[in-house]
Amino acid sequence: MFLSYIYCFTGIVKRELLRFFQQRSRLLSALVRPLLWLIVFASGFRAALGVSIMEPYGTYITYQQYIAPGLCCMIILFNGMQSSLSMVYDREMGSMKVLLMSPLPRPFLLCCKLIASALLSLLQVMIFLLFAQLVDVEIPLIGYFTAIPAIFLIAFFLGALGLMLSNLIKQLENFAGVMNFVIFPMFFLSSALYPLWKMQEASIWLFWLCQFNPFTACVELLRFALYGQMNTVALATVFIATSIASFFALMSFKPQQGRNSR
Repeated sequence: MFLSYIYCFTGIVKRELLRFFQQRSRLLSALVRPLLWLIVFASGFRAALGVSIMEPYGTYITYQQYIAPGLCCMIILFNGMQSSLSMVYDREMGSMKVLLMSPLPRPFLLCCKLIASALLSLLQVMIFLLFAQLVDVEIPLIGYFTAIPAIFLIAFFLGALGLMLSNLIKQLENFAGVMNFVIFPMFFLSSALYPLWKMQEASIWLFWLCQFNPFTACVELLRFALYGQMNTVALATVFIATSIASFFALMSFKPQQGRNSR
């Protein structure tokens, strides 16, 4: 019975990896988008913000170094939502039924999908960090190892969040519009692009929105992890958010929802 779980897990992961590498434009867009932000967007904001003090290690850094963790989380966010889009597509086309015909528990099958999506996010982020070295984003070697569990946890959370949202969407055409109301507010109302103390100087109520945004905890968790440090508050926040999102995602999944809506 244990071998059945292993075969199922490896099969789902292999399927997601093959699908990803067959879609070369997906990898290209995942890298080009944050690299453009890193080069173009950072140039403008660097003139406005100058250098900042980075909390994890308390030294002055460039703006490129500051926003690199936020852009890594942006890669994870987009990949999590794209994986959720594929779940909606599979449910609409009926291919999800083939997977659910397995005698294994449904929560295990969905967790395998989320783990496969998290591994893809981890791969994309690591490739991005290697390219980011070319634009003055210096990450210590230990940071690549300490960031791996943080990236995986963040990717699992955002994948579970996307799955939970996809369970509420009855038709594929409605998914893109709903995602725009999730991706952009989560990303911009966070510390991904600017320090929270700058946001506090601009608007106190926007500061509190950023403070209670779980994506801010994701960014801060990865920002500390990339420099070999741990933010325990961010870790606890992301872990709790992951547990809640995973529970509702697994409980609300209905493979017949797309067909019944017709």
